Amino acid sequence: MFILSAPIIVKVLGSLATILILSRFFKRLYIPVVSGTVILASWCGFDASGMIKVIDLRLLDMNNLFLIITITQIITLSNQMGQTGVMKQLVIIIRRHISQRAAMAVLPAIIGFLPMPGGAIFSAPLVDDCDHQQNIEPIIKTKINYWFRHIWEYWWPLYPGVLLAIEISGLTTWQFMLIQLPFCLFSILCGYIFLLRKITKTDSNADASNEKKRSDWHDLAKMLAPIFTVITVAIVTKTIYPEMLAISRFMPIAIGLCCAVGVLQWQHPLPLKKWAEMIFTKSTLNLLLVVVAIRLYGAFISSELPGGVSLVETMRQELCDLGIPIILIIMTIPFITGFTTGIAIGFVGASFPIVFSLLGPDPQLGELLATNVLAFGFGYMGMILSPVHVCLIVSNQHFKTRVAGSLKGLLTPAAVMLGFTLLYYGLLKLLSH
Repeated sequence: MFILSAPIIVKVLGSLATILILSRFFKRLYIPVVSGTVILASWCGFDASGMIKVIDLRLLDMNNLFLIITITQIITLSNQMGQTGVMKQLVIIIRRHISQRAAMAVLPAIIGFLPMPGGAIFSAPLVDDCDHQQNIEPIIKTKINYWFRHIWEYWWPLYPGVLLAIEISGLTTWQFMLIQLPFCLFSILCGYIFLLRKITKTDSNADASNEKKRSDWHDLAKMLAPIFTVITVAIVTKTIYPEMLAISRFMPIAIGLCCAVGVLQWQHPLPLKKWAEMIFTKSTLNLLLVVVAIRLYGAFISSELPGGVSLVETMRQELCDLGIPIILIIMTIPFITGFTTGIAIGFVGASFPIVFSLLGPDPQLGELLATNVLAFGFGYMGMILSPVHVCLIVSNQHFKTRVAGSLKGLLTPAAVMLGFTLLYYGLLKLLSH
């Protein structure tokens, strides 16, 4: 029967279509994600014991356990900043110096320097607080929070996906950062043109005195101390104890978040009753269930099929059998893996070994740079458009918007980014000859 023998690509995209369709009918997103996972696993030939084996390996994986811990800490720190009034004051200070429109982009961008999964849940309340009158449509705030949260992940070397790309591509850190930086700048431009311009421009708070504005910088440093703590502690622990990365790549961030919570508690103490209210909530549990469901879906994407061949390698072979040129494979495999995993380290880890193996032994530096740009640019946009991207999901949950509606609104800037990727690739190829 054709349906059972359909190509792997059809099965993967079919499972994602299931998630998108069911998400319109279920408020609890883990139900559509679990449904899509079961459909994908069954369609790919996994029996009950095979499914349990894949699930066990993912649930017991230390990276997955620390991912859950990290996201829980992010929610805790975000709630803590809200309860202590730090979040509101942060918005007030930034609004004194820049317009409402600019503040809605700057705040998630600041949080974006933190390479933490689901970090958009941290910046979403900040973006919401910028809209005091609640005049801006929630879907616009969702897209702005999601887009500007990710402008640095093209090149910022604290992100695991960037580090893995550097390792697999064979480029030095500085080569990778310099070649990827134009993506960041063009992403900011696209965000302004397609998202921020939909908001009426307002002036900064002109009523504040110059003396007050000068004192803001000292207050701002204190308010951002928890965020600086996360970055500093993560870098220091990763440098001093690199062995911990063998346990989990999220461990340095988890330690940094613990310290950040401690710093904020020292600055603004909260009673135990408030802590209990912040931690034990239905929304937190629901979000964690969504993350677990997404991780299980990703486990099947990155797993070996019952026949012993990996799912991603099977997709690559299917594309090759269709006679698709190498350049299209370099574009397609990262995009599909980014779309199906919803995480940078997912598309880099699954597609980059395949992509760079197509270049043969000892490729020229120009060829490496051009290939890296094409593969990362397409993989990244696949990740941004993924319905299982944790940051997209938590942004939608905070603003009470739909995943499908958010993705529809991101198609235009994403298409422009892909066009830029092709032009950038062509320029690098031209310069390498």
